[in-house]
Amino acid sequence: MRAWNPKINLISAADLPDLRPRHIDDALALVPLIPVGTDRAIDLGSGGGLPGLVLAIATGIAFHLVESDTRKAAFLREAARATAAPVTVHHARIEAVLLDPAPLVTARALAPLPRLLELSARFLAPGGLALFPKGDRLEEELTQARRTWTMGTEIHQGPNGPLLSVSDPCPIPA
Repeated sequence: MRAWNPKINLISAADLPDLRPRHIDDALALVPLIPVGTDRAIDLGSGGGLPGLVLAIATGIAFHLVESDTRKAAFLREAARATAAPVTVHHARIEAVLLDPAPLVTARALAPLPRLLELSARFLAPGGLALFPKGDRLEEELTQARRTWTMGTEIHQGPNGPLLSVSDPCPIPA
C-alpha cells in the first residue's frame, strides 16, 4: 500500500504514517464479529483492500472484492498475488456485478447507510451479516435508513469509531 499510494491515492497521504492503527487495525477489529463458519464474503468498493483484503489475509475467508476504479483493481490483484490472499477481484461497478449472495458483506467508507443498504442487500444471503465500519454520523445514518429499511443492527466500538453489524435488511414498501 505504501508503494502504490503515491500513484493512485488508496488512502489519504496524511494517513500513511498511521497506516496500521488507522486502517489495518480498523479492518482487523471486524474479525471477532464474523460469524463462525463463514466461508465466503463480498467486499464492496474495495479500494485499497480495506477491509476485504485485510480480512481475507487474516481469516482465510474467500472474499470477492468489487472495485470499479481500474488502478485500484490492479493494486488489489497485485496485493492478492503478493500475499496469496484468497480473493477474487471484480473490476466493475457494484450495480453491474453478478455474484451469488454471501453470508458476509463488508464495505468501508463507501456511502451513507441508506445507499449502502441499497447497494449491499442483494449480495447478503438470508441469515447473513453485513459489517460496516462507520463514522461519527452513524446515528444520523441509522435514523435515515430506518425510514426506508427494516433491519437488525448492533453497534460495536472499533479502534477508530463505530462498527455496525446489520442483519436481515429489507426495504419498506412505499
